[in-house]
This record gives sequence, structure tokens and C-alpha cells, in this order.
Amino acid sequence: MIKNKALYASKTDSWGTPEKLYQELNKIYKFKLDPCCDELNKKHDKNYFTKKDNGLIQDWSKYKSVFMNPPYGREIKSWVKKAYEENKKGCLVVCLLPARTDTKWFHDYIYKKHRIDFIKGRLRFGNAIENAPFPSMIVYMEV
Repeated sequence: MIKNKALYASKTDSWGTPEKLYQELNKIYKFKLDPCCDELNKKHDKNYFTKKDNGLIQDWSKYKSVFMNPPYGREIKSWVKKAYEENKKGCLVVCLLPARTDTKWFHDYIYKKHRIDFIKGRLRFGNAIENAPFPSMIVYMEV
């Protein structure tokens, strides 16, 4: 019996990237696009797609180096598939994702295809007071 449903559910599917983590990755990869953000949590000043722009239908390949922290709801599989497809076109995509190793999208687009770093502990996203209720991973879809 689940005693605390809050530990297993979330009121949001948007988890703002921790600034320190992004800056560490950006030093290495010099990202040119944030394909799934909003005006408040965008990580690139010039090149980004909001929900209105629909990054799922945009071409990312011309940016060459992309950082993706997608919505974590049901549409996450579409974002991971899109990242995979853009990588096949020659685009580096670094993804911050929940470590859901039991999902179809993990096995179809990540496992045994790309380098994965599992993050020790739980991240604190955006302006959250507490850490996330799930583990995270960084997936490097390198060219």
C-alpha cells in the first residue's frame, strides 16, 4: 500500500535545469539551442523553442550542439525520439532526463546507443525547495 502518493507523482512535467549543472556541461559543449523551454527557464538567450514554437517539429541540426531537458510527462518519449533523430542528422544532443531505465524510450533510443552518466543523489530543479522524487541521468548523443 502506498502511504505517500506525493513521492510517486508530480503536479508538473516541467523541471527547470539546475544552473550549476547546465554551466558545467555548457563549458564543454558550448550549446547553441534549447529546444524545449519557456521564457522563464530558457538556457540559451537567442536560440530556443518554447511550447508555442513546438521544438518537436523544428530542425535542430543547424545548431550542431543542443541541450535538452524535456517535459517529463507522457510526451517525453517524443522528445527523446526527436533528439535521437536529430543526432542521426549530425547534431550533438546532451539530454537531462529522469533515469527511467524500464521504459520503452530508454531502450529504443538510449540504451547501448549513447553514453549515459547516472547522477548520484537527487537533483534540485529550478527554484524547488526539495530534491526531485526521482533519479536523473545525462545522456550524451554524440556525433
